[in-house]
Amino acid sequence: MMKILVCISNVPDTTTKITFTDNNTQFNNNGVQFILNPYDEIALARAIELTDGDNGSVTVINVGEAATEPTIRKALAIGATEAVRINAKPHDAWYVAYQVAQYVKANPFDLILTGRESIDYNGSKVSGMLGELLDLPSVSIIKKLDIDGDKVTVEREIEGGKEILTIPLPIVAGTAEGVAEPKIPNMRGIMSARTKPLNVIEPVEVKTFSEIISYETPAPRGQVKLISADETAKLVDLLHDEARVI
Repeated sequence: MMKILVCISNVPDTTTKITFTDNNTQFNNNGVQFILNPYDEIALARAIELTDGDNGSVTVINVGEAATEPTIRKALAIGATEAVRINAKPHDAWYVAYQVAQYVKANPFDLILTGRESIDYNGSKVSGMLGELLDLPSVSIIKKLDIDGDKVTVEREIEGGKEILTIPLPIVAGTAEGVAEPKIPNMRGIMSARTKPLNVIEPVEVKTFSEIISYETPAPRGQVKLISADETAKLVDLLHDEARVI
């Protein structure tokens, strides 16, 4: 039976207005709606498809504090078998990858899936770091994943085409759109999620290599300039001298 681990993140909804506190050094959680990272939902959906029909188990793992548990319960409602929460604030990608790697070393899996990136930081780092820490092949950003026996075939886009790789299990893979369609929890899944195991473990000590100095929001959009259809020369000048896009 296949054992799959899916790494999940708790991220702000894309419609949330983002603000910062403490002189722009801390993210302000007040009034923020958090969701399951959409790319992680894709990974979870594919994991559930691969283990459908009692062909294996799916464990989701999250590095986060107690406030992330509603997101974890949603993953269980979607179809994960069990969940693990490493009780720590996810300081950066290295911290998250290190915590997950230590868990996997003590609890091996056949396949480890992550989303291609989290939509809050868009770093795309965790899957590669996990592969290095676990000494496993790591492939990102994959658009297709199939398993045949003890080998996995993944497909990803490259410049001018696509790349298809066949790799012996176990591997780490960062999933993108196309791997699977996200699943919506049904009532049965929501009810069963309440009784599925959610194991909370304490983090291991990790040396910090990065520090957030400050956050900045994007500059506000300028006013729209309307150019008459017969003033093409003026439009070209503005695009060249002001917008600097040509």
